[in-house]
Amino acid sequence: MKLKTLIVDDEPPARERLASLLAEIGDVLLVGEGASGREALELTMDLSPDVVLLDVRMPDMDGLEAAQRIATMSEPPAVIFTTAYDEYAVNAFEAQAAGYLVKPIRKDKLAAALAACRRLTRAQLANAESASPAAAVGRSHIPVRRRDGIKLIPLAEIRCFLADQKYTTVRHEGGDDLIEDSLRLLEEEFPGSFVRIHRSALVSTRHLERIDRDPDGQYFVRLKGLPDRLAVSRRMAGDLRERFRL
Repeated sequence: MKLKTLIVDDEPPARERLASLLAEIGDVLLVGEGASGREALELTMDLSPDVVLLDVRMPDMDGLEAAQRIATMSEPPAVIFTTAYDEYAVNAFEAQAAGYLVKPIRKDKLAAALAACRRLTRAQLANAESASPAAAVGRSHIPVRRRDGIKLIPLAEIRCFLADQKYTTVRHEGGDDLIEDSLRLLEEEFPGSFVRIHRSALVSTRHLERIDRDPDGQYFVRLKGLPDRLAVSRRMAGDLRERFRL
């Protein structure tokens, strides 16, 4: 089925550009267009889109407030922000955005964001999170800054967080990115999803494939999709054994 999509932007050329990209991408049905946050709410209720492409700075009601209100609906659509400003990414994430694209919007970036929405709509995600208390703790995406804007990495795709001097490396399904969050804060935010195996490493329990032990008693973990195993510090080994009953 085609992904029903609503465009909301106060600038007509921006709406025309998005509509043109959607036509090129295909397998998407443009169900309506709006020019303000308030129209985003009204059209979402009237048209029941699967995805809303939403600008941030708009008259009457901005996109962030509109997204927050959309998120409270019984079956909310996915919201992808399409904006000329990258400084709203964290606020967009707090409004449960499924994506954040910085203008000028590239066709491949928009197509990738729509594909992610097709795999898991916001309504499906809300149901999955409510059914899993561990998944409902903390954020569902991690924002990372790239040269072409802000990318939201789904928590479910992250294999591990690795301390890298004053930054933290996020190793995920699509590669590696750097963020400024400390391991300590990440560990406190996601206690049910990640486990500390070293002072410089947090690993995903979702992607934990197996735990090995060498003849010297050193423990290592293997994560799905990663070729290299990660060492477990002797101080953390006891907690790991207790948690997984080794």
